[in-house]
Amino acid sequence: MLSNTCKYAIRAVIYLAVNDEDGKKIGIKQISKDLDIPTPFLGKILQSLAKQKLLKSTKGPHGGFSIGRAAEDITLYDIVSIIDGSDVFTNCLIGMHSCKSNNSDGYACPVHDQYSAIRKQMYDFFTSETIAKILSNMEDKSDYIKL
Repeated sequence: MLSNTCKYAIRAVIYLAVNDEDGKKIGIKQISKDLDIPTPFLGKILQSLAKQKLLKSTKGPHGGFSIGRAAEDITLYDIVSIIDGSDVFTNCLIGMHSCKSNNSDGYACPVHDQYSAIRKQMYDFFTSETIAKILSNMEDKSDYIKL
């Protein structure tokens, strides 16, 4: 459902939130190593998130990345919409241009009614699930999730 790029972005934001300490910046090489994501690819992802103010980016020898907003103010939807766009929450599942998901004058595609409810649940989940909630689910579970 989500692209690998988007999954990497979510992991990176969680990683930076876990390591958020008084404006501490973490270098891209360290993030790349810890998350096992290729550095150039991760750099593009992090720059996209920084451009949208989800992260802070500082250049130079003591530069790096840090979380740009409070963890409770960053939703999964924020990350997904920056990286993958919001089409998964609005467009026709099977890509029919005539579907009323894509065209107000259109007809329902063969899966429209079934997918509409799922799409709404996904949208509700992604807009309400914050990085802070994810972090609270990770407490005392250091090995539960390998970022």
